[in-house]
Amino acid sequence: MTKAIYFDMDGTIADLYGVEGWLSMLCNSDPTPYAQAKPLVRLNTLARLLNSKQREGYTLGVISWLSKTGTQEYNNRVTQIKLKWLKEHLNSVKWDEIHIIEYGTPKQDVVKYPEGILFDDEYNNRYNWKGTAYDVDDIIGILKSI
Repeated sequence: MTKAIYFDMDGTIADLYGVEGWLSMLCNSDPTPYAQAKPLVRLNTLARLLNSKQREGYTLGVISWLSKTGTQEYNNRVTQIKLKWLKEHLNSVKWDEIHIIEYGTPKQDVVKYPEGILFDDEYNNRYNWKGTAYDVDDIIGILKSI
């Protein structure tokens, strides 16, 4: 197994869909939900585990899609907000790769180690992943068992 661990953001570690009115805001090119998204996992525990895995030789990455209907300007704003969210919420994690990509791009096509581990709430992303893919039900427990 390749020692790489990747995370989706929206619906996996960031609760974009829990922001009230998120869909109408996104449809109106309002990036507010990305900034307001609360964490979906205990981030201090996640950061400790990820830093430990990195010391064990794992590559750490984020692969997150942009909005389905975003313009280039909107996508640039969303990218900056997602990077800021990662810095604010997981500042101690030194990501080896961060890919914030066009909606629908196959995630396994943009990473260095597509045979690594992926955590993602989207079934199709997990199904198409070349390595081991997990749903988001027990991120902490799975990381502890790796």
